Amino acid sequence: MTLDNHLLCALGHELVRRGYTVLFRPCELLVQELLRAKRDLDIGRVLKKLRNYQVIIVDDIGYVQQSREEMEVLFSLLSDRYERGSVMVTSNLAFSEWEKIFKDPMTTMAAIDRLVHHAIILEFNGESMRVLRDKEKDKGGG
Repeated sequence: MTLDNHLLCALGHELVRRGYTVLFRPCELLVQELLRAKRDLDIGRVLKKLRNYQVIIVDDIGYVQQSREEMEVLFSLLSDRYERGSVMVTSNLAFSEWEKIFKDPMTTMAAIDRLVHHAIILEFNGESMRVLRDKEKDKGGG
């Protein structure tokens, strides 16, 4: 987990402790669940079920390159959540690189617009916790 992953987990745990309903999913798993629902002609019901969560945390949104179909279901989720519930995401990509995720400029702009409209953005530009731990091990000799 990177620093932002740890922070996101801590935020998620704190939200649960305060009584919020929270779903934490790696982007890849969430997208696969949505693809199954789309294939089974059940995406509307699944999106409605996801509305039961006050917060959905999507981890590593830019880590795996999405196919067009994967991008479509991810965009459907973001659109459905817009002004209905909170979405927290981690990404290794700057917004200027999100066209790699959503495949076209219009969809990319619409997705970013929905995410940032009421957003608080935390940006971390440091090294990952794994790299920092490895450096500490190297210094300590083990």
